[in-house]
Amino acid sequence: MSEIEPDIFKAYDIRGVYPDELDEEGARRIGRAFASVLAEAEDKPVEELRVGLGRDMRLQAEDMAAAYADGLRSAGASVLDVGEVGTEVLYFAVGARDLDGGLACTASHNPADYTGAKLVRRGALPLSGDTGIGELRELVTAGEPAAGTGDDRRGGYDTADVGDEFGSLALSFIEPDRIRPMKVVLDGGNGMAGPMVGPLLEGLPLERVETYWRPDGNFPDHEPNPLLEENRQFVIDRVLSEGAELGIAWDGDADRCFFIDDKGRFVEGDFLTALLAESILRIEPGATILYDVRASRAVRDVVERSGGRAMVNRVGHAFFKSRMRETGAAFGGEVSGHYYFRDFYCADSGTIPALLVLELLSREEKRMSELLAPLHERYFVSGEINSEVEDADAKMEELAERYGEAGAEIGHLDGVSVDFEGWHFTVRPSNTEPLLRLNLESLVSQEDMEAHRDEVLGLIRG
Repeated sequence: MSEIEPDIFKAYDIRGVYPDELDEEGARRIGRAFASVLAEAEDKPVEELRVGLGRDMRLQAEDMAAAYADGLRSAGASVLDVGEVGTEVLYFAVGARDLDGGLACTASHNPADYTGAKLVRRGALPLSGDTGIGELRELVTAGEPAAGTGDDRRGGYDTADVGDEFGSLALSFIEPDRIRPMKVVLDGGNGMAGPMVGPLLEGLPLERVETYWRPDGNFPDHEPNPLLEENRQFVIDRVLSEGAELGIAWDGDADRCFFIDDKGRFVEGDFLTALLAESILRIEPGATILYDVRASRAVRDVVERSGGRAMVNRVGHAFFKSRMRETGAAFGGEVSGHYYFRDFYCADSGTIPALLVLELLSREEKRMSELLAPLHERYFVSGEINSEVEDADAKMEELAERYGEAGAEIGHLDGVSVDFEGWHFTVRPSNTEPLLRLNLESLVSQEDMEAHRDEVLGLIRG
């Protein structure tokens, strides 16, 4: 590969079609550039760097991970390879082993022909478009970063199995003896959830209906993206046919989990954030909880009613992890299904939320639909709606001016937020497409939400 297109460098990671957009030679160049970025961030010689490496189950992942390792080592950095793991296990290795950074060779929830990398600095703090990925892109697209000058500079290579250590930390978030017997449908999406989460669930008194539980980079059953309705319909149907209390589905690299209640309804990420926050505040009264600008007011209301401090945040894992460090927040949740924990190196996990929900259902002796009922009766959300626009900035300015004149409180933390007492919405531009993303909520009724939704969409698309 003579050239690497800058488009594969996304807001929060690197992702492209294999081998057309990203192949092994591209991975070597990225590895060398990543060593340079880490050395600058840590203000130390590249030869002193220790970098974690993990990979998912994609067919090309083993060869691509070897190429990333070769690039890192040729620059002088030493590599600790933790093997085929979920991305959160790589985050754990970086934090627990006090490494200078880490690279997960994964394309997350993308289709089988994609490959990529998620990159973190010391403490599992992610690189993003604002902090590191832009510099990495410039190094790689400007030309191949200089390699080492012989075997004397080539970094070392070692392997480690951190699965048991990760499992022990994840289980420390709950009291396993409090989990009651229940039937649960599990959808691994042929990704990393089976080997990562499976061993922890085996020790609990669950009747597990395991589906697509074996890693398979061909994804023969469905793409590993439960946010798409077509990919979660199976687990919905299975929860209903099995009479299960809960369904849990993970994305490909298992750093996000999604829930289906006992009535077969998808559990919105902000409502789950509210439930998890309430659980955490029982253990740590007065804790700070982060939620993203798109979220239902349910999160703020539940946190404040439970004695916590609710803080709104920009969308994106880099922003959440940085803010958690700044504020000491115990927990943060995003509508997209990313859940962050201070005591897990401020990183996102797809395992810990699953364990916490099982404990919550056990402690409350209720079904998920019963826990959600008060939220569904009070908060009426549109979900995210995308609209193609020619000039996103101009459209957001128009909306801010119009509703500001109508008496709304206007915010610009992330896109534009418009808040009235009985309803509110946010519009945010896509990082990669000419789209505006609308999230709207009414505290009056479903009909009121739909009327305001149609009104705002008319302005966006008009």
